[in-house]
Order: sequence, then C-alpha cells, then structure tokens
Amino acid sequence: MLTAADLIHLPYTPDLTAGGIAYACRSLAYTYDRMGGSPLDRLRRIVGGVAVELAFRRCLTEQGIPFDVLGATPFTDPDRYDVSLGGHRCDVKSFLLSRRTQISQVRRDPGLLLQAAALVPLDQFAAEGHSSQDIYLFAFLLALTAPSQADLQKVILAGRPVYLIHPMPAEWARPKVWLPLEQLALKSECEAPITVEIGGQDAERNFVTAALELPPSQRVAVEQVFCSLAYVQARRRPEVRIGIHSPARGEAYLVQPHGWGNIWVYGMDILLAGYLTHEEFRRKAHVLPAGSRVFQYDQTRTKNLAVPVTELRPLGQLFGRVKEWGVERKRPAHLGAI
Repeated sequence: MLTAADLIHLPYTPDLTAGGIAYACRSLAYTYDRMGGSPLDRLRRIVGGVAVELAFRRCLTEQGIPFDVLGATPFTDPDRYDVSLGGHRCDVKSFLLSRRTQISQVRRDPGLLLQAAALVPLDQFAAEGHSSQDIYLFAFLLALTAPSQADLQKVILAGRPVYLIHPMPAEWARPKVWLPLEQLALKSECEAPITVEIGGQDAERNFVTAALELPPSQRVAVEQVFCSLAYVQARRRPEVRIGIHSPARGEAYLVQPHGWGNIWVYGMDILLAGYLTHEEFRRKAHVLPAGSRVFQYDQTRTKNLAVPVTELRPLGQLFGRVKEWGVERKRPAHLGAI
C-alpha cells in the first residue's frame, strides 16, 4: 500500500512551462480532446502534462536512472507513451490541481493525495498496442492558471509571465481541402505596433511558424506558405481587433480583444505518486462514469478506469530495479516482470 512517505517531490521551474507551451502549440492541430471544454482549457492541460513529463525525465537523469526516449510521444500522437524504463513503456498520467484552497491543503499535507483516484481514460486503456508490462505512472501538478479575463489582468499587473494565444477555428486549423492559404495577410487595429506569431502547417504538413510585426492599420503579407493556421500568439494583450485574411477562406477572420487566452501554467510543485503495470491496473480498476467526483476534480469529463492511489506501488521500488538493470545493461536481457 502506498503511503505519504512514498510520494516524491519534484521542484517546479518556469522552463517546464515554456517546454509545455512549445509542445502544446505544435500539437494544436492534431490533439484529440476527450475531456471536452474549450481549446484553451485543453492547451493548459497539455502544458501541465508535458511540464510533468519533462520534470520526470530531469529527475531520472539527476538520479542516474537509465531511460529511453526513442518511444517518446510525437506531437501528432499525444496518447502514446513518454519514456521507456527497463525496456518497458512508461505512460505518465498527471493531474492538474489548480484550486487555491486545495493547493494550500496539499502543500501543508501531501498525504491528502492518498485520497485521490489514479485515472486512465477508458478509450485510451482499451486502445491496441499495449503490453501487460507497460507502466502507468501517476503524478500531481500543483499550479495556478489564469483562465478568465479578470485573472489575466491580475497577472499582467503583477508582472507575471503570460502566453497569449488565440486558437483558430477548424476551417483554418484542419481544412478539408489541403491547399495553400494564398495571399495570407494580417492587419492590426492597435494604435502601436504589435508583434504576433502564427503557427500551422505547410504543404507537406510540417509545422511552421512566422513572426510578424504589425504596424497600426497596415496589411502585412505572410511570406511563408501555410496550408493550415492553428493559432495566433501575441506578445502583449491587444486592446483592439486583429484581422487575418486569405481569399481561400473568404471574409477576414477577426480576433476580438476578449478572444485571447493565457495558457501559461504557474507551477508550484510536482508530486510523483506511484505506478502499476497495465495488467495490474486492469485487475484493480473499476469503471468510473463521466461526471463523477474525485479528489482532484469536481467532476470527470470522460469515462475512466480508476484505482485508489493507495493501491499503487511505490516508485522507489521501480527506480531501484531499473538502476540494477542499467548496471547489467550490456547483458542480452531485459528487466523482466515489474
């Protein structure tokens, strides 16, 4: 049984958020949103999840625990495993705790996380390609977000970092006909110049970006070839509209001043809980319907398989075995059963 002493604390640094944002922007045109909600909510979840994965890899490196990233998730396929430990695929499942009261309580008493449920979306668990010895590793991220316009104003006034983005609608981000957005151009109504970045895909579906400085009320043509446009990002908060136009899409698309969202995740702490193999999770889990209340969420947004966190296995045990395997790595043998 997992105890509070088995929880592993990882420090949080801003570069983890930056890495998560870079991944989230690249994945915007591809990710499947099983949890529902707005595109901005989805992006914040991706940012937090990738931040935890990066912190986990940093932890492995610092502790001298050998791991492999050859099987790491490409941004086009966000549901695949992240690292390999001892020859076994390891899928990090992290949960973002963003309510101030809950964060304060958990920071005072991390053992409260033992009341949580380790969740795996049912459709993901049932997908093909799993091995019985694949590893599910569960973690919790304590972090604030600024999802509302009022929250955004507060963090700007406080001088905190922000990342302002506007996800483009499906007809721009995932067009049915894959042709260049000819004569693509942007125009700003701001009184002062503003720098924006656009991101999307070219004719070969490679991810491409372009940084543009938009003078007031002047049309600026985009030189790069885009066949899709997934997002627009602004270096500062635009107080008026920014327009995007291509004859291929008909009328200009206007980003309103309230249409920008901040996807910066203000991380505080990461707590690694425990792990189970795919087979162990299958045997212990019960089905949790969508809309269920669990410790980390007021209600779940999708159907999950759930196991109490107390029934996970301690990570110290896993890390010790992987270290032993690393010492013997030159031998033609794998770690065997976890």
